[in-house]
Amino acid sequence: MTSTEDTSGEFASPAALSHAPDETRSPATTDDRRLRAAFEAHFDYVWRLLRRLGVHEAAVDDAAQQVFVTFSAKLSQVVHGKERAFLTGTAFRVASNQRRRERRSHERADEDPIARAVDPSPSPEELLEAARRREWLDRTLDQLPLDLRAVLVLCELEDLTASEIAALLDIPEGTVKSRLRRARQLFLEAAEELRAALADESEVAR
Repeated sequence: MTSTEDTSGEFASPAALSHAPDETRSPATTDDRRLRAAFEAHFDYVWRLLRRLGVHEAAVDDAAQQVFVTFSAKLSQVVHGKERAFLTGTAFRVASNQRRRERRSHERADEDPIARAVDPSPSPEELLEAARRREWLDRTLDQLPLDLRAVLVLCELEDLTASEIAALLDIPEGTVKSRLRRARQLFLEAAEELRAALADESEVAR
């Protein structure tokens, strides 16, 4: 995706464009290059974020596409250097809308927890264990309100600082820290409840 469309409809190399007069670089071409750069730099991050915010795996690709469609439509309003922040906020809203629709319809898409595994080397037992851990994490995170879940995911799974999260979500850093404390507390409580429930299920199955 390194080629850029010129005004004739054919594709010209970035090197050719870099030597072209400024007047040949139309706003449309500039926007297209910016959109492609953002997609290449941030798609994996947006995908992971949507997944960890509760969007089911079967729906994540469509949700990620929706995020970037919104980004494309509002590209002129996005400050240069703030693309990641805009994408984060958009992903949060897309995930929120998705969860709201699911609650109304009471429908849950089927998931294949290991569908995105790309390394064929792990054994079936290792893949199964990884799938179990992922399911456990998802079920635990599902117990958290979305605003708390977002800061926990960004901090613990994306390794962002409180100040970085505050900038991405456009909230005060103090709010991030208070939400993070509450999220960790609720996560531990939910994890303990799930662990007890799984233990009960295991006893019944024996």
